[in-house]
Amino acid sequence: MKVIFLKDVKGKGKKGEIKNVADGYAHNFLIKQGLAVEANQAAMSSLNAQAKKEEKQSQQELEDAKELKEKLEKVTVELTAKSGEDGRLFGSITSKQIADELQKAHSIKLDKRKMEMQDAIRTLGYTKVPVKLHKEVQATLNVHVKEGK
Repeated sequence: MKVIFLKDVKGKGKKGEIKNVADGYAHNFLIKQGLAVEANQAAMSSLNAQAKKEEKQSQQELEDAKELKEKLEKVTVELTAKSGEDGRLFGSITSKQIADELQKAHSIKLDKRKMEMQDAIRTLGYTKVPVKLHKEVQATLNVHVKEGK
């Protein structure tokens, strides 16, 4: 019996796949558990419509990411911190602080986990922070840390 998997089933198939499985396995397990549906004409057209919808949505996400990249690369996030001699900070600047300042000063909401900092910023001056916006789009955010009181 041909079935369309609605969810990933280990060792059998992934979501959206169409596979031929034993009739008993299909009726008694896959369909009963809601893991698959019989591959009839209505289910096939529904699967195709769903695939088109997901394609359109992923295209929109890519466009949004490219737009956000342009905004981010024009902006410089300004932070102040206490520092000692030779420009080393007493604390450090984390991705959360950068994200909060970006939201406050420029009204751009960005998840701190998208910033790919190996380590927190510990010196004064300009730092370029890579930001992964989409699997195909990477931006660079300029962060300026200056002396504060």
